[in-house]
Amino acid sequence: MSAIDSEAAAQAWLCDGLGVDDKAMARLRALVDLLIAENERQNLVARGSLASVWQRHIVDSAQLLHVSRETGEGAWLDLGTGAGFPGLVIAALQPWRKVTLVDSRRLRTEWLARAAAALGLDAVEVILARVEDLPARSFDVISARAFAPLERLLGLSARFSTPQTLWLLPKGAKASHELTELDKAWRHTFHVEHSLTDSAAGILVGRVLGSPHTKARAT
Repeated sequence: MSAIDSEAAAQAWLCDGLGVDDKAMARLRALVDLLIAENERQNLVARGSLASVWQRHIVDSAQLLHVSRETGEGAWLDLGTGAGFPGLVIAALQPWRKVTLVDSRRLRTEWLARAAAALGLDAVEVILARVEDLPARSFDVISARAFAPLERLLGLSARFSTPQTLWLLPKGAKASHELTELDKAWRHTFHVEHSLTDSAAGILVGRVLGSPHTKARAT
C-alpha cells in the first residue's frame, strides 16, 4: 500500500487495518492530548511534528504490530523510548502486555510514568537508566526507534535477547545500508519491511542468533 498521507488516513488505518477497538482508540487520543500538553513544558517531540501526530508518532509506532505477526503477548522492551514511541503506544494498544520503557533522561521518564498512570497502563515499567547500565534479563520483543546505529545498538543490548526474541527497529532510509553492514559481523535473520508512514523508510524485523564472537567461532 502507499504511505499513509493524512491524519484521517492514519486514524482510519488504526481502526480498519490494525483492528483497534474503541477503548484502545480512546487511550490513544488521551495519549495524544497528554503529549501535546507536556510538549509545552519539555521538548518531547519536534513541535512541527504535532500537526501530523497520528502519522508521525502513533501509526509510526503502532505499525510494528503490523509488520510482524510474531509479536505474541510476551514482555516488550523499548530502548531509548524518549516520548514513549513506540513503547507507550504498544502499551496503549495492548494494556495486558508487560512493556518496559527505558530512557536516560529524568524528565522524560517522570512524564512517561505519569502518562502510563493516567492511561491506566498498570503493566508498564519505566526505568531511568542508560542502556549499558541495565541489568541483563531476557525479553520477548525489543524495539528501538532512532536510538543508535544498528551494530552499536546490538552491542549494547544483545544481552536482553535470546534467539527467540523478536527485534523491531524503525531505521528510516538507512535500513538497508545498516543491514548490509551488520552482515559482516552478526548472525541474524533480519530483513527490511517498508514503513507505512514514510515510503523511503524501512523497519528491520528479525532475530539475533549470535554475536561477532560466536560468528568468529563458527568460522
